[in-house]
Amino acid sequence: MAYVSLILLDDVENLGLAGDEVRVAPGYARNYLIPKKLAAKATPGTLRLVESRKAAIAARRAADLANAKALAEKLASVEISIAMQATEDDQLFGSVTARMVADELKAQGYSIEHSRILIDPPIKSLGSFEAAVKLHSEVSAVVKVWVVRG
Repeated sequence: MAYVSLILLDDVENLGLAGDEVRVAPGYARNYLIPKKLAAKATPGTLRLVESRKAAIAARRAADLANAKALAEKLASVEISIAMQATEDDQLFGSVTARMVADELKAQGYSIEHSRILIDPPIKSLGSFEAAVKLHSEVSAVVKVWVVRG
């Protein structure tokens, strides 16, 4: 199978960091990485452009990490309550999803994508649970989730 050499212009989860040269499938490059401006074809001009941006990329990474750590400290004390219908023996009709948790966090003023929230195992009963929130590749936080009868 043929691969395409690209230079990452931004950090891509499970692929690499900005400035890395990666080899990916042509379809992934053509349909996702290049249109979203996450990568560019590996040419001498692109290499020079990335070298000139190295300091700015490092500063942005440090700022992102600091912001993620600050947000993790705030989220450590956050508790959210989700009202759900349940049976007499406290089993839910359905389950609590990451999207529900993200919506409750948004109501409290925290803008977090639902794809960054991990609920494992799924919440299918009333009670107190924890949801992990991946804020950065190096920083995670835990949010306390109370599931109450609605």
